[in-house]
Amino acid sequence: MNLTTLPPAIFLMGPTASGKTGAAVVLISKLPVELISVDSALVYRDMNIGTAKPDHEILAKAPHHLIDIIPPTEAYSAANFRNDALRLMADITARGKVPLLVGGTMLYFKALQDGLSALPEANEKVRAEIEREAAQIGWPALHARLAEVDPETAARLQPNDVQRIERALEVYRLTGQSMTSLHLASSGEALPYRLLKIALVPKDRKVLHERIAQRFDQMLAAGFLDEVKNLMAKYPALTAESTSMRCVGYRQALEYLAGEYDKAELRDRGIFATRQLAKRQLTWLRGMDDLEEVDCLNPAMYEIVLDKIKQFI
Repeated sequence: MNLTTLPPAIFLMGPTASGKTGAAVVLISKLPVELISVDSALVYRDMNIGTAKPDHEILAKAPHHLIDIIPPTEAYSAANFRNDALRLMADITARGKVPLLVGGTMLYFKALQDGLSALPEANEKVRAEIEREAAQIGWPALHARLAEVDPETAARLQPNDVQRIERALEVYRLTGQSMTSLHLASSGEALPYRLLKIALVPKDRKVLHERIAQRFDQMLAAGFLDEVKNLMAKYPALTAESTSMRCVGYRQALEYLAGEYDKAELRDRGIFATRQLAKRQLTWLRGMDDLEEVDCLNPAMYEIVLDKIKQFI
């Protein structure tokens, strides 16, 4: 494949609170780009405050594809994303624009660039076995077992990340291979674009943590808890186990509303969960090749990113 003949596409990646949306607003005002959101939480309608979704004013200036496309009662997978993104990228390119994919769901970026691995379908018998073990020894112990057979996946997961631990163990028990090795043996479908991959990463992690805390406080002040109450009322099928309610912040809000802890602990748990998300996102980024890293704390960040893209396209 001759890369010089391929149309350009841009990945703008980074951890939560790194300024991706602000950068995208600047870029769309100065470049012939269209934005595609790469965020597993922003696909859900009516989940606005807790996902830090760009508001109507921002979206009017900088429209994003793949925001508000499904209700929170439905699920959206990496395969769904890849199919939607490829279709949109082809349309954008045909209009003479450049696809700019912006977000922090690193699995989606990987699925788009590398194709999808042949993971087995869910197996209820195996899942039941895993859940029985969890009831006996606890999920942290199963997380430790996962670390023995798939240390890379275990390193990205928290010991209480029930859904993903269960899936990773299920995959291993069904195939005898780790999820990591199966992801590496992907479909190999080459992305028909030449890529510029920009990562907004903080030189000082403490400042990013301060941003995360400030943003969570702003969400609470903006009515995040009322948003969660309204979601549960509008969508009776929603439960704490719904995929959408596993988004960072929402699980903690539901536990608080159920009386499991007070508001101070809600704040602590919400901030901690968001910091852990940022840590996982940075771990993904460290494993990616051909990244152009830009310090997201640099006051000249927008100009640096703009210059890199101008040179690329």
